[in-house]
Amino acid sequence: MIVLASRSDWSVLTPLLVQSVAQTLEMVVVTLLIGGFLGLVLGVVLYGTRPGNLFENAVVYRVLDIIVNIIRPIPFIIFLAAMQPLTIKVVGTSIGTTAAIFPMVVMCTVATSRLVEQNLVPVDPGIIEAARSMGASKFTIVRTVLIPEALAPLILAYAFLFISVLDMSAMAGYIGGGGLGNFAIAYGYQKFDQTVTWTAVIIMIILVQVVQGIANSVAKHLLKR
Repeated sequence: MIVLASRSDWSVLTPLLVQSVAQTLEMVVVTLLIGGFLGLVLGVVLYGTRPGNLFENAVVYRVLDIIVNIIRPIPFIIFLAAMQPLTIKVVGTSIGTTAAIFPMVVMCTVATSRLVEQNLVPVDPGIIEAARSMGASKFTIVRTVLIPEALAPLILAYAFLFISVLDMSAMAGYIGGGGLGNFAIAYGYQKFDQTVTWTAVIIMIILVQVVQGIANSVAKHLLKR
């Protein structure tokens, strides 16, 4: 049984909580918009360059596959540290919300690419061949056949990705990125205030439930069409 005993002044903590929620949403939304799009492109390239697919190219596929396999398993907290020199060159600093977003985008791009590739593989090759026989260009097939056919599982994959990015944003506190993770650690865990910690946890759970619920609803609607 968890006993919540607050020792903190919420008149002070509430503005900090609101700021933390805003920082988390900023990190997650920007990361998903940029990393999600770049990952979609990279995932299509990974799928397309596989043997027997639209843009078959063994060399390109092998190189990209190795890069993804190298980056994806790295724990994000270690990835943050490893990316510090590059983050400083690109962003100008290694501290703060903006500095946290850059490595988040890189990791999100890599994770998204694999999710996209895995969800495109099950698409019926017969549908693609039918489109090719009708004279559709490769890029037209990607845009009007491939992605629409895999849209429902892709939406669910992006909902799963949202959870991963939210998890990454919680670790951003280690480099001064702010957000709910930093709020929970700095004002909850380090001050032995479980109410503060669980407030942050509950907000993150609510965010996940809302996004997952929307994704499930949209995917279900698409599958019924």
